[in-house]
Amino acid sequence: MQVLEVAVVVNIDGLALPRNPGVGTFGFVIYEGDKKVAQGHGLAGEDVTSNFSEYAALAEALKKLRQLGLDGDITVRSDSQLLVGQMSKGWKVKGGGYVVKLAEVKELMRGLGSVTFEWVPREQNEEADLLTRVAYEEVRRKAR
Repeated sequence: MQVLEVAVVVNIDGLALPRNPGVGTFGFVIYEGDKKVAQGHGLAGEDVTSNFSEYAALAEALKKLRQLGLDGDITVRSDSQLLVGQMSKGWKVKGGGYVVKLAEVKELMRGLGSVTFEWVPREQNEEADLLTRVAYEEVRRKAR
């Protein structure tokens, strides 16, 4: 009997508000087939760029994948052309504050199996986008 492998899809997003750089937050959602198995959101950092926040989202999602033992074929979807280009198309890394998160991501990816990256328009990344905004509002409420 053939065992069908269930696809793992991860949607990630990050932002920096009210300006870039600013307060960075992240959000991610993990699906195994049609079933949502995890989601998360939080503070990526103070006075960081949206690129830093995007990589923070990826790092936190990878940590959750490891925690859940999901390490087969994984597709990561992001509306960040920079992140997708650097992770899958060999785009050069010219520097910037996000480089430390990029290094963390590369370390977290070791031993995870096949991870592919796919760019999606923001409209197809609504769940992760919403979680970044929830995280931002939580940070703002705590600062009051």
